Amino acid sequence: MLTLKPILAPTLAIFVCCTPPAPALRHAEVAEATAHGLPKYALGETPTAQQIAGWNIDASAPDGSSLPPGSGSVSDGKQVYEENCVGCHGPNGEGPMFQLAGGRGSLATGHPAQTVGSYWPYATTLWDYINRAMPLSSPHVLSHDQVYAVAAYVLYLNHIVPKDAVMNASTLAKVKMPNVENFIAGDPRPDVKNTACMEKCPALLSGSLKNETK
Repeated sequence: MLTLKPILAPTLAIFVCCTPPAPALRHAEVAEATAHGLPKYALGETPTAQQIAGWNIDASAPDGSSLPPGSGSVSDGKQVYEENCVGCHGPNGEGPMFQLAGGRGSLATGHPAQTVGSYWPYATTLWDYINRAMPLSSPHVLSHDQVYAVAAYVLYLNHIVPKDAVMNASTLAKVKMPNVENFIAGDPRPDVKNTACMEKCPALLSGSLKNETK
């Protein structure tokens, strides 16, 4: 007859002896947080300017104010595109996986093609997306000049800019996308703009809240 031996106690012993000690409280940081009225968690550390810059890469402002220095031409973009983008987007942006070009006039049909040329409202968003996430297999490998160049080439494939176009923070922001007029600025839902009533609320609202809490 087989007998199962208890293994719980040894397991607990191993866990206890191998668990690293809790880190010491950073008294100086706790004191500083307390002085500023912040929660005293004593976790982490204050990020450096370099660390913040590494994460602060948003560059999608329509006016180009958040775009970095640099520039790139359609011809340079064609070369970068052929080396890094053709596998997913095809030679002319047609696919096979993700379509970038074409689709004009298809959004109101039964088979809408949401491409850069048919759907996207701002050209600066194109730069931001390429810089943030492309190429899919190794994002962040392209220089700012290469990102500008690829953006120029994709816009060219969509017949939005001419063959001799050069994109930079200024020229990219001036590109008018074909579908921009079909986007509504701000949130059109009326309820999201209401001001929350915290005191001296209307009688009807106060009464309804009282009824709900009974």
